[in-house]
Amino acid sequence: MRLNPKLLIGLGLLIVAGYFLADLVFGSDQYAAGIEKARQAKDDAFRLSGTSPLSSTQRDMFDSLRYFAPNKEYRLTAQLEPFAQRDTVLMQLTDGKAEKYLRWGRASFEWQKQPQQLVLFLKADGRDSTLFVPFTDRSNGFDTYGGGRYLDAPKPAPGDKTIVLDFNETYNPYCAYNDEFACPVPPSENRLTFAVKAGEKSFHD
Repeated sequence: MRLNPKLLIGLGLLIVAGYFLADLVFGSDQYAAGIEKARQAKDDAFRLSGTSPLSSTQRDMFDSLRYFAPNKEYRLTAQLEPFAQRDTVLMQLTDGKAEKYLRWGRASFEWQKQPQQLVLFLKADGRDSTLFVPFTDRSNGFDTYGGGRYLDAPKPAPGDKTIVLDFNETYNPYCAYNDEFACPVPPSENRLTFAVKAGEKSFHD
């Protein structure tokens, strides 16, 4: 059984986008308020929605997900390299099956003067309007889910040279909450060399 987690976080992303525009005027406090509002909306959906990845027993006991405090240092502008040839690849799922994705491009940035790269993927069926960025980092198995986390990024306009990666919006795969779900496994090429202390933390029943 697999559901698209973007059904639950889509509203939250829209809220964050609105608050980001306001942040240009009002500063960091407004940005943090937008992140917190999006997280509250996601918590409400996990608790109340029929498409929640939580079982009925989990929902009865659920209070909220666990997050790092919003930190604008983790909202990064990366150099964008769209691939001229977007190969179709099979991304492994946690149940041993695989899903088709396009290797859409690459984002490059520095963290504490260390170069980092992430491959940007797009679902091969073309239905998603955002790029999919599955990744692992040095926080996995400690503060965050051991299998890695996900990030969505708006698809850049033609000719764009940069892309914003806001790790405050990082979220867990559904299999972090419930073993009934099968989730894409972050590929080895998307292994960051630092601990991303931003976004969603590990889940505990």
